[in-house]
Amino acid sequence: MKAELKTIPFSYRTGSGKEYRIPLSCQLFGKDLFSAPIILVNHALTGNSEVAGENGWWKRLIGENQAIDTNRYTVLCFNIPGNGYDDFFIDAYEDFTAADIAGIFLKGLELLNIKKLHALIGGSLGGGIGWEMLVKNPVLSEIFIPIACDFRTHDWLHAQCLVQKFLLNQEEEPLQKARIHAMLCYRTPESLNERFRNRYNAEKHRLESEDWLTYHGDALNERFSLKSYKLMNHLLMNINADETKLKDITSGIHLISVDTDLFFPASEMRMCYRKLKENKKRVFCHEIQSIHGHDAFLMEYEQLNTIIKNIL
Repeated sequence: MKAELKTIPFSYRTGSGKEYRIPLSCQLFGKDLFSAPIILVNHALTGNSEVAGENGWWKRLIGENQAIDTNRYTVLCFNIPGNGYDDFFIDAYEDFTAADIAGIFLKGLELLNIKKLHALIGGSLGGGIGWEMLVKNPVLSEIFIPIACDFRTHDWLHAQCLVQKFLLNQEEEPLQKARIHAMLCYRTPESLNERFRNRYNAEKHRLESEDWLTYHGDALNERFSLKSYKLMNHLLMNINADETKLKDITSGIHLISVDTDLFFPASEMRMCYRKLKENKKRVFCHEIQSIHGHDAFLMEYEQLNTIIKNIL
């Protein structure tokens, strides 16, 4: 299942007052548009619109007879403008915030003549953009599933993104260094210790854990651009949905946290759940149990499939 990349060009003025011509690209999977309920999936930091199919980064969740069944739904995924998947890059990345990307996605839906979603799903940065979309359009979706994310960037995450920014501004191997640091935030000490157990690679003269981190740094450097990574890190630093407007969201909200998440801790998501429950009835909290931390939403498919099947 390989979906054609479609482009929707339009002009957009950012919250910082800058005018951009945006070639918003997207892919559709499953049923033809308007022939079935529509699910919008917002991708995470180094993801893209290829959410399903042979190379889909969520293919174990989205596809025929999967939890998000492409025999029953139309699945839409936009590329965050500047992620480079469609060869569009942004130099002045600080012109944009997560709220701007939300506005761009909403404009894309408008130009596709999509007025209502069955579900809006996003993990990490994608979920943060989802919160911003629903603050701008509270009646957009019947169901909202934010996974491993909150409606704002809290201090701990902001601090980690600040370290990323410092690393990305270095001259020597900036993307590799930033990715190695990020991997330590996406996983947990228990995850790495359990996997590698201090095994030493005699041929390479280093720990296997070091080899694994170096591999991930080099792999991202080969498939992702420095410009794109700077933009995505900046967006992650600047999720700030208006808390006073959360009560106006009409969607049934299903928060999915990871018990060991170091980026968006489960305790913060439970706090978000309690705040929402003060004014809303259709709010639910689910939790993935894993030693793998934030990345569990890309690894613990058995749990995630069960949770999402029960929601949809």
